[in-house]
Amino acid sequence: MLRAVLAALALLAGPAAALECQDSSYMGNRYTWCKVDAAREDLRLFLYNPDGGAWGQFPQLDASLGAEDKALLFAMNAGMYHPNRAPVGLYIEDGETLNEAVSSAGPGNFGLLPNGILCIRARRADVIETRKYLADRPACDFATQSGPMLVIDGELHPRFIPDSDSRYLRNGVGTSDNGKTAIFAISNNPVNFHDFASFFRDGLKLDQALFLDGNVSRLYAPGFGRRDLVGRAMGPIVGVVGTPD
Repeated sequence: MLRAVLAALALLAGPAAALECQDSSYMGNRYTWCKVDAAREDLRLFLYNPDGGAWGQFPQLDASLGAEDKALLFAMNAGMYHPNRAPVGLYIEDGETLNEAVSSAGPGNFGLLPNGILCIRARRADVIETRKYLADRPACDFATQSGPMLVIDGELHPRFIPDSDSRYLRNGVGTSDNGKTAIFAISNNPVNFHDFASFFRDGLKLDQALFLDGNVSRLYAPGFGRRDLVGRAMGPIVGVVGTPD
């Protein structure tokens, strides 16, 4: 376990490609995580296709990009949504706000305050707690809201229970303080919130991290040999767009 953690930290500290994925073990749990250089990569959010329906699945989105001589190099489901795939909270795509932020407490994981927002701007990406976002109103080119926050300013969410038996496959995102690095992680075995948040804070050394979802958690990283293609249609999708090999 220690060797895997040290390898992960060395990768974070050393020179690296703009997009990297790897498997790690931490505290008895297995994860796959992808590190995105937000200053170099074309990181975007996707929801609706040109016909007005949700993309729903990775292959449809990748095929559409292929018509533009582009490819989906990495993707992950990116926030909670209603049965019609509409986002539950804030959603911004290409600078257009399609849904406003929700700051009130409510049922389910999304309403377990504090929740947060992934804000993607030119050459940076940041996980921002929702109330801070609403106070500062940064100009995000893309944004998606989800919840709960996993790590807030270096502290785990106060409602997380270390020995909770609520275990699911989960995915989330954490960002570096300078906004240049975004790390997207998915558990490869069921984990509780406390263990998942600890991986972001103590394993990946990130002070801000956001839960994206549980039962629909999926990762698309063809360069890493992983394509999670089976499952329910998704709402928002976060992805890196590049040129095909």
